[in-house]
Amino acid sequence: MKPPFPFSAIVGQTDMKRAMILTAVDPSIGGVLVFGDRGTGKSTAVRALAALLPPIKAVKGCPVNSEQAADCPDWASVKGRVNHRIPTPVVDLPLGASEDRVTGALDIEKALTNGEKAFQPGLLAQANRGYLYIDEVNLLEDHIVDLLLDVAQSGENVIEREGLSIRHAARFVLVGSGNPEEGELRPQLLDRFGLCVDVASPTDIDERIEVIKRRDAYENDHAAFMLRWQAEDAALRDQIERARQSLKRLKTSDKCLRDVAELCIKLGSDGLRGELTLLKAARAYAAFRDDTALTRSHIRDVAALALRHRLRRDPLDEAGSGARVNRIVEDVLGA
Repeated sequence: MKPPFPFSAIVGQTDMKRAMILTAVDPSIGGVLVFGDRGTGKSTAVRALAALLPPIKAVKGCPVNSEQAADCPDWASVKGRVNHRIPTPVVDLPLGASEDRVTGALDIEKALTNGEKAFQPGLLAQANRGYLYIDEVNLLEDHIVDLLLDVAQSGENVIEREGLSIRHAARFVLVGSGNPEEGELRPQLLDRFGLCVDVASPTDIDERIEVIKRRDAYENDHAAFMLRWQAEDAALRDQIERARQSLKRLKTSDKCLRDVAELCIKLGSDGLRGELTLLKAARAYAAFRDDTALTRSHIRDVAALALRHRLRRDPLDEAGSGARVNRIVEDVLGA
């Protein structure tokens, strides 16, 4: 199987790449929603992220990728306590997936052959401590949306049916992509995404030519192309790992907290999720840049990513949510 397109080789799409890197530095930011035209690299970026992410330590044979043997669920029957490193899970959730496929269900094969009532883990178990990716997320069926909202809120998957009473950890970064022309996202699910990015096809001819060149090299001179970008992906992976460590030591002043709160108040952001997400994203960005303290510059650079999808609609403002955020940011933080 051909390895995915290198993350570092993606041309342009700065906001999309930045948002995904920030969730790699701090998964508690809450995921990324990428809306835009077809063929703008949304799926490519997610696949590339999977290869870029640092591996995680997990108990061998644990179906939910637990780091410690004590955290493996009882129903898993994990033998031994051997730890090994595995790639960070990146799991696709297809639009047509049944609820049983997503949450897990009774293992029919074991029930018929052995008369044993056993649990067959689903996609949520596979995605624990990793990423769950949904393409065309705005077309997801309502009952699956409701299920995801429950799990995203609790961080736990609970199954109570068919004589089963099962629960397991299900903490993952939710990444969704879609085309806004095909329908809007339910507000409840929209609010669960930490960051939101609008992507568009490049209009610069030289940039479009570079996209074509790199894709052609990836498909027709694959080994040389992957070798060309291997070092840059490795450097980016190291930078993410360093940022994860320095994030714990990053200083945050009361002045920055006031800036974050004032921004959200002036934008009319509902609730406090906007402030919390903006603060986490800004801190992750500061850590990624290897800075030791949070500044207005960090807040300014990620404000649109964290807040554009939290604004109340203004039918009289045709500039778009990103432009509205940038105007308020300029008023509050300066140009």
